[in-house]
Amino acid sequence: MRGGERVVEHLLDLYPGADLFTHVIDADRMAPRIRAAKVTTSFINRLPFSRRFYQYYLPLMPIALEEFDLSDYDLVISSESGPAKGVITRPGSLHVCYCHSPMRYIWDHYHQYKGEANLLARAVMPAMYHRMRQWDFASSARVDRFAANSNFVKQRIEKVWRRDAEVIHPPVQTNLFTPSVETGDFYLWVGQLVPYKRPDIAVDAFTRSGLPLVMVGAGGMAAALMKRAGPNITFVDRMDFNQLRQAYARCKALVMTAEEDFGITPVEAMASGRPVIAYGRGGALDSVIDGQTGLYFAEQSASAVVDAAERLERFLPDFDPRDSIARAREFAPHHFAEKMKALTQL
Repeated sequence: MRGGERVVEHLLDLYPGADLFTHVIDADRMAPRIRAAKVTTSFINRLPFSRRFYQYYLPLMPIALEEFDLSDYDLVISSESGPAKGVITRPGSLHVCYCHSPMRYIWDHYHQYKGEANLLARAVMPAMYHRMRQWDFASSARVDRFAANSNFVKQRIEKVWRRDAEVIHPPVQTNLFTPSVETGDFYLWVGQLVPYKRPDIAVDAFTRSGLPLVMVGAGGMAAALMKRAGPNITFVDRMDFNQLRQAYARCKALVMTAEEDFGITPVEAMASGRPVIAYGRGGALDSVIDGQTGLYFAEQSASAVVDAAERLERFLPDFDPRDSIARAREFAPHHFAEKMKALTQL
């Protein structure tokens, strides 16, 4: 249950009688609303280890999608961060794609993913991804209307598919977060410890500055980051929801080092009445207001984060938590619901 699944959950709230089609599902890990839906899976769900390693079946996904029979449906909504939009619909139906991002690993992040892949993957990626790009571009014509989860993703859609999109930010349950009377002296970082999230520059920056930092998340970089981190940095694999709420509310500021498609954690931190230090590109530009609800830094480097933390210390006396809370409420679920209902009108 990550951001994409939360969007599907809200879409099912909008259309309670909707059927759900997906390549793979692990029902035990899904929210009750998703488990309650009528779910049809593709043949990939029956392949070995598909629940754990579904990404390796990417070359089969176009065929699997095209095998879904959606001829009985007047409205089809695809939730796209992989090739979900490639389903075939009948001429009289409306196909709306809510796009979290065109597939980063075959488009603008291709060379980064290739550079981090093993030798076998690097050998097959050029030919395989070349064909996937052709199919991905062609299948974008099957969509009648696009929604993008941020202006950054809207630009990506225009770049790779040459299509326009309406920006509809993802729903964030801002009412579940509340400010704290007392705040601590620590900064907070939340996310997967994987390369594109850039946890390394947060670790290096706060090791250099000596300011307390709590890193919440797990991932393949964890062991290496712990070795290079100073004693002022605390690592926590995971927090339950109540622990995370308290961490948001009590931190001095949230630090976001990734170039996110949208980024829900800054909104959750602002809903808790705390400022955000964010890399000033990508989805953060849609949520964080520089100089009011947080501060941007201009490059993904430890030096830039150190400088941003120093500026944040000077900014805090003028920071008003009410501004952050008010900004976060602009991303509450009812805004998402109203705009999606309008976009999906037949």
